[in-house]
Amino acid sequence: MKILFTVLVVLIAVTLLYALLIRGRVNTKGIEKLQGWFYAHRGLHDKPFVAENSMTAFRRAVAKGYGAELDVHLLKDGGLAVIHDSTLKRTTGADGVVEDLTTAELKNYRLEGSQDTIPTLQEVLDLFENEAPLIIELKSAGGNAPQLTAAVCKVLESYRGIYCIESFDPRCLIWLKKNRPDIIRGQLSQNFLKGTTRLGRLMDFALTYLLDNALTRPDFVAYKFADRKNLGNQICVHLWGMQGVSWTLTTQEQLEAALQEGLLPIFERFEPEYFPKAE
Repeated sequence: MKILFTVLVVLIAVTLLYALLIRGRVNTKGIEKLQGWFYAHRGLHDKPFVAENSMTAFRRAVAKGYGAELDVHLLKDGGLAVIHDSTLKRTTGADGVVEDLTTAELKNYRLEGSQDTIPTLQEVLDLFENEAPLIIELKSAGGNAPQLTAAVCKVLESYRGIYCIESFDPRCLIWLKKNRPDIIRGQLSQNFLKGTTRLGRLMDFALTYLLDNALTRPDFVAYKFADRKNLGNQICVHLWGMQGVSWTLTTQEQLEAALQEGLLPIFERFEPEYFPKAE
């Protein structure tokens, strides 16, 4: 009985320590401005007619009253490209990686057979300013997390729209925490333990259970919808009251479930049945 009691006490202590370790910031000033919106994943694309992360997809989102989620990479000349993959093959059919391009060269790459070319972050910001909020995902590559984050923040200094920044890479959030703590930051995650290891078993475990929150102290957690019941995500959202974000919702039923749980919805491949911010 004494051994059982000791084990129980240890388990409770470890659980409490874990819960405290992964707690982020709560009720950060300005986060309420992000609430109440639906966010079109990589813009309101409609493949094969409208490419993802294209200016056409972003214009459609604005016209329908949606916010948008987008992806940003750092170019070799310090510019910022809005595209999901580092490799160009899937989205443009070309060889190479976007980090090797200059800002001027982006116009040479058409997206998914459309007339749209790879946009810059500034082009997207100009479209959304005073219209709808943005969830800006930082896509680091080759250890450039500090440089990428600094470059994005530099561009955002003159931006008057509503936005937040998120990343799978904790190094981006650590930079924000140290240098721009006023910017609302979010940790992207999912169950990295499914299937083969991606980042190394230890890192997969840490990111899955949000242990990196101890270093990043995010304002929100953006967790994959199918994996949202993860213990760490549940603790952050339902125990500590951190804002949750759910990606990527592909049906009205998933969207309704996310809304019922108080999660900000990022959707694609369908249009919601109502528009919370449309006039």
